[in-house]
Amino acid sequence: MSRPTVEVADLIRACGARFVEQNQRWLSFQQLKVLRAVERCRTEALGGHVDTCSTCDYSVISYNSCRNRHCPKCQAQARERWLTARQQELLEVPYFHVVFTVPHQLNPLYRDNAKWLYDLLFRTVAETMLEVAADPRHLGARIGFLALLHTWGQTLQLHPHLHCVVPGGGLSPDGQQWVAPRYAFFLPVRVLSRVFRGKFVAGLKRAFRRQRLHLAGQNAALAQPQAFAAFLRTLFRQDWVVYAKPTFGGPAQVLRYLGRYTHRVAISNHRLLAFDGKSIRFRWKDYAHGNKQRVMTLTVEEFLRRYVQHVLPQGFVRIRQFGFLANSQRTPALDSIRGLLNQDRPIRQSTASSALTSGTWPCPLCGRPMRIGPSLNAPQLRSRCRALDSS
Repeated sequence: MSRPTVEVADLIRACGARFVEQNQRWLSFQQLKVLRAVERCRTEALGGHVDTCSTCDYSVISYNSCRNRHCPKCQAQARERWLTARQQELLEVPYFHVVFTVPHQLNPLYRDNAKWLYDLLFRTVAETMLEVAADPRHLGARIGFLALLHTWGQTLQLHPHLHCVVPGGGLSPDGQQWVAPRYAFFLPVRVLSRVFRGKFVAGLKRAFRRQRLHLAGQNAALAQPQAFAAFLRTLFRQDWVVYAKPTFGGPAQVLRYLGRYTHRVAISNHRLLAFDGKSIRFRWKDYAHGNKQRVMTLTVEEFLRRYVQHVLPQGFVRIRQFGFLANSQRTPALDSIRGLLNQDRPIRQSTASSALTSGTWPCPLCGRPMRIGPSLNAPQLRSRCRALDSS
């Protein structure tokens, strides 16, 4: 794929220092670390190696990646490794996609309590899915699913939501049968929405009572018990959005589908259109009006502000598995289910391209494999550059 016209790194190099200077009072260490990593990614600053063709002696310098999970250029290999591992967990059953979204009124709380509230989102979604599925009126079975956290909307505004990918069915309470879903959308979304809302609001109420929420600045008024209780009532008066898609195919389709969601970052470089030194234009999809493609223009400072608000707390796990797919029970549960369905364990096959799996890439002159040279730091690379230029 050709290099995009504009990259997020270009914006940081041009305006990042000024943005940090103007906003250092609220920028976290983790956000500063991401900005620095993206700026230096695949540049001399991170070092690299000299790759040489095994046949024609063509040589080229390859710079190292930052490998930061928020970098638009560093997700391909991590995604392929993750998908290859998940391949062993797929069942020959239909799969469903369920999305849980919190109301936008919670955004100010999320900005000041990101780790705790993202954990609460995972916990309440998991409890909701497992509880509703276990109810004999809906499925009456123990399900398994994975959940992926996305924190952004198409215009980079804060929009926390969980994508859940669910095998179509579950284990009966005695573990002796595979129970197929009775609904076209796996579980009734209105029931999921109400249970999810109740559990999340109850979690907020407990957190306030135990003084676990940081309530300052824009949220300072909520520090008063009466104000916080009134805020919770407004949340309870509205429907919470739970969206479900019907079955989208078997294992092969699931892997392709997951590849679109698992290691996505807030915005890809290929959505950026033009940068004039002060403002950035980028494409976005307007879901409210028939998925129309539109173009938005933001100042670089506003773009970077929106970008860094999606930096997750250090060490936060944004892809989690629950039910019979949880780490503690996944292998025996899958073996049991395959026995009930008369299915064999999938043969491990890499989903990655040959360049990613072999660690090599073809020579642009003759097409033969390139040999990856030893890792070099920045001064060593500069020395090799001079040697290559003089040869």
